[in-house]
Amino acid sequence: MRILELNTVCDTGSTGRIAAEVARLAKQRGHDVWFAYGRGTHPSDIQGYKIGNRIDFICHVFLNFVRGKSGFGSRLVTKRFLRWLDTIRPDIIHIHNLHGFYIHIGVLFEYIKVNDISVVWTLHDCWSFTGQCAFFDYVGCDKWKVGCYKCPIYRTEYPYSLFCDNSKENYYEKRKAFTGVNNLIVVTPSKWISDLVKDSFLKEYEVRIINNGIDLDRFRIIRSDNGNLSGLRRKNNISEGRNIVLGVANVWEDRKGLREFYQLANILSDEYVIVLIGVPRRVVRLIESSYKDRIIGIKHTESIGELVCWYNLADVFVNPTLEDNFPTTNIEALACGTPVITYNTGGSPEIIDESCGMIVDKNNVDELKEAIVKTIGRSISREACRKRAEIYDKSDRLLQYVTLMESMSEYGTK
Repeated sequence: MRILELNTVCDTGSTGRIAAEVARLAKQRGHDVWFAYGRGTHPSDIQGYKIGNRIDFICHVFLNFVRGKSGFGSRLVTKRFLRWLDTIRPDIIHIHNLHGFYIHIGVLFEYIKVNDISVVWTLHDCWSFTGQCAFFDYVGCDKWKVGCYKCPIYRTEYPYSLFCDNSKENYYEKRKAFTGVNNLIVVTPSKWISDLVKDSFLKEYEVRIINNGIDLDRFRIIRSDNGNLSGLRRKNNISEGRNIVLGVANVWEDRKGLREFYQLANILSDEYVIVLIGVPRRVVRLIESSYKDRIIGIKHTESIGELVCWYNLADVFVNPTLEDNFPTTNIEALACGTPVITYNTGGSPEIIDESCGMIVDKNNVDELKEAIVKTIGRSISREACRKRAEIYDKSDRLLQYVTLMESMSEYGTK
């Protein structure tokens, strides 16, 4: 079988790594695999094709800023890419993120329909069935169910159309492009987004749930007497008697719950210290000036080993996200034996049960505080957390993707 993986980036970021790992497994199973992407580079072990260049990217971004046309630029480089695609003639295209200012979605899907190519489409967010945004839960918008218009966040949320709300036209152009594919299966990482798809214009397609997974060999329980753990405490001046409340994000912002941590810092006693990993420099400065000794801000770390140590050192992992698909940080914490508390938003609560954490009503910081105190007081077993995480073994999830594509043929899905 000839497979094309398609994503904004290759082997970097969460979606790029998932797509690259699917490509590698498919190759190991004897399939011919290529990876097309819009930005960055591709590793030497993957056959890659870069769509466009920096000039085209800037033009697409400008088009979106001025006219609100994310996904409708890059026409010429998309046509050039499709001429290359003619040379490999894939049986399956596995689509991940199409947003990211690198491809024209109308031209791409017309090609798919004309050539009757089978498609697996993993929805890492909601962009595919809205007129503008990647997530709408934060503002409680449901216009996407019948047709977007007057977008309340087109200026403030990615993909940031600064001068024009084009959500109504985009919605109908997306619906025209994305519907009517003969053999397409939608994959979602969470039940939450699966239910949304069934209320969208993509409801004509079969939907499968394949949860995100993690590497359970890398994220693991470390013995409490490990010197790296005590070293982290000393390095960050955290006394042995203080309970560590951990938060981790790639980009900290209000949508990810940053404001909630500020509020928690003001109501938790001195027995607790909040550690936030992944904070930008400006946030570190704010924390140091306004929340000294209550919050420790650590910039993004590329060291998985250090991150694993923090997960193990923490007494509880808190994820007060206001909208998310299926955050792997929850699973990573559980794999390291740390209980998880999360808001009841998106797919985040699907990851935990009463054996390994608690679910709190959205925007209820007082309840969040009580859950932290209660969870630490319960002394949830590290083994119970680990057992829950083992449901989400990355190897199993990747195999689900490849076997799904293997089950599809030119005559339809089996």
